[in-house]
Amino acid sequence: MSAAPRLQRPLLLALFATAARVGAEPLPAATTDAVTALPAVEVIGSADRLPEIAGSATIIDQQELRQSRVFTINEALRKAPGVHARDEEGVGLRPNIGLRGLNPTRSTKVLLLEDGIPLAYAPYGDNASYYHPPVERFDSIEVLKGSEQILFGPQTIGGVINYVTPAPPQDFGGGVTLSGGNRDYFNGRLRLGGQGMAMDYMRKQGDGARDNEHTALDDFSFKGVYSFLGNQALTLRASYYGEDSSVSYSGLTDAELRNFGYRYNPFDNDNFNVDRTGASLTHEISFTDDVMLTTNVYFTHFKRDWWRQSSTTSDGQCGVAFTAARLAGRRVDPDTCNSIQGRQRSYYTYGVEPRLFARHDWLGVTSEFQAGLRAHYENQDRIQQNGVTATARAGRIVENQERDVDAYSLFAQNRVFLGNFTVTPGVRVEYVDNARLNQLTLGEGDENVAEVIPGFGVTWNPRETMTFFGGVHRGFAPPRVEDLIVTPAGVAAATFTDVDAEKSWNAELGLRADPRPGAHVEATLFRNDFENQIQVGSIAGGSTPLAQGETRYEGLELYGRFDSQQWFATRDNWYLQFAYTWLPTADQETPVTEVASGRVVAGSRAGKRLPYAPEHLATQTFGFTHRSGFDVRLEAVHTSSQFADFANTEFAPVNGNGQIGRIKSSTIFNLAASHPIRRFDATLFVTAKNLLDRDHIVDRTRGIRVGMPLLVQGGVEFAF
Repeated sequence: MSAAPRLQRPLLLALFATAARVGAEPLPAATTDAVTALPAVEVIGSADRLPEIAGSATIIDQQELRQSRVFTINEALRKAPGVHARDEEGVGLRPNIGLRGLNPTRSTKVLLLEDGIPLAYAPYGDNASYYHPPVERFDSIEVLKGSEQILFGPQTIGGVINYVTPAPPQDFGGGVTLSGGNRDYFNGRLRLGGQGMAMDYMRKQGDGARDNEHTALDDFSFKGVYSFLGNQALTLRASYYGEDSSVSYSGLTDAELRNFGYRYNPFDNDNFNVDRTGASLTHEISFTDDVMLTTNVYFTHFKRDWWRQSSTTSDGQCGVAFTAARLAGRRVDPDTCNSIQGRQRSYYTYGVEPRLFARHDWLGVTSEFQAGLRAHYENQDRIQQNGVTATARAGRIVENQERDVDAYSLFAQNRVFLGNFTVTPGVRVEYVDNARLNQLTLGEGDENVAEVIPGFGVTWNPRETMTFFGGVHRGFAPPRVEDLIVTPAGVAAATFTDVDAEKSWNAELGLRADPRPGAHVEATLFRNDFENQIQVGSIAGGSTPLAQGETRYEGLELYGRFDSQQWFATRDNWYLQFAYTWLPTADQETPVTEVASGRVVAGSRAGKRLPYAPEHLATQTFGFTHRSGFDVRLEAVHTSSQFADFANTEFAPVNGNGQIGRIKSSTIFNLAASHPIRRFDATLFVTAKNLLDRDHIVDRTRGIRVGMPLLVQGGVEFAF
């Protein structure tokens, strides 16, 4: 079970190249200018392709990201309907993203891509977001839901989010951005580019949502595009992310919140340290104007150490008396318990994925065909050391495991154009082989998962500015390695838990329209019916074990944008933008059962609402852009109340652990203004996030987590 044999096979393949550009035009006749102007790897493409997309599709473009001066990726994603982006530490470094009611914890139920390449460090074996690049790196964000997401994988249960990085410029240029604010916030960014290359460096630091939380990160990325032989291009990407933060894992008890307030955090020696390096190479070749092959090779190494004095409000790490004091709302000093646990993780992820794009007229019908395959590999090393002082960074090793994943995918889709209709059938096949070795006991095991994932979508364009769309597809997500294979304490073959893959049938029906210049609307009805959904232990409360059951989600998404300058020909532009999600159904169809024991989770029964599935999500923006370029906007972000446990507990116990009880609704206002100084190629900006400084709870997973207080920031952006 050594990692070496698994490493050798894919590295030979990785010399050749992977990943994809879905819906992109074939490579034009090559010149350096043309190649460097190519769009990045995309899942939707430009807005003029929306009439062909048989699903809900949202593009958050660069203008929207810059003018709203988004602080975190969560803030950006809330501008798309169907997205529940929940804060954690307040700075957006570990986002919790859910789509269409799916639990957002650790973004485990969404597929994240950067330029079409998997962003998560282990999308097959442990699809959790303990890392996320800063939002400033991206040129645009694409959110795609519906049947066409099966072109990606392995997650097809909710949707795919693709972060698109800027195309490198041909002429030399760049920019500098400097900003600062309260809570010790500083952000400095340098961008340089030219001759088909671009470099981006950022330093960001500031305090988190609670006491004793401070984060500091460095992010560097490089991108180069090179054309050759008249019909080929190479895109090279490389990145490094380093973080050294004081961030606590445990939340608050109910009594601690009541007695000491929203910022209280006694854990002053918790530390989170990350090093991540990534690289990818994309090769594109146009055989003809209608046939193109895109091949990507990708590699990432993610290493993180999280030393923490407590993991939940009820974990007992510091002893019974310590836990009892927290439950009673008494001040504690964790430094006196002489305990700290280091959760150390190292992940190697790499793969190759060629995709063929071809326009054809087989049988006299115009079509666009896409097909490809993926070979993907993951190696996880997981160690836990228990130190005997509050500041220790080494200790007794109590866990040492290796987990490996070999995954292979085949996929194909053919979009058929039939007058005002398009019909898009497709299929994906996933095969995932998992292996696990306990280095302490030498217990090991191997298990595989396979699934055929069909999809079918239709669009109808009765006129150029209106698209009706609908589709149905199979939802699939593989279980984590640790949930599929349980290594025993002794030296023996591993046992297997009775955890199936997540499987669902997902359907949607919608309308996308531009009724007149300056107006764009989209409405989508959706239904996701799970025959099996995995509820990972910490997702619905720190004390809840691994569980699964049948679930169903039904709802409505609305999106709209209205601009007076185009609609009424006003000299200046008044605009309104909204993203709304109504989720009337997020039900447990059967009682959720513990995997290990087969017992029903306490309080769970059919008909109860699933945790962390608010019925209403709404982001509304009202703004004004002067003809001089000055822009000011006010944004309201509303999240309705939500349950934190399967029993749908309304009121938290007086001395509760903070993990149960309804989370109240919240409405947060954000203000942003910017003004260009054209004489100096500069832009001045100022923002106020959580403008009314409202205290609010965002999560109870490991105890109460709170939202960020008022943030006031200002800065200047220079271009050259």
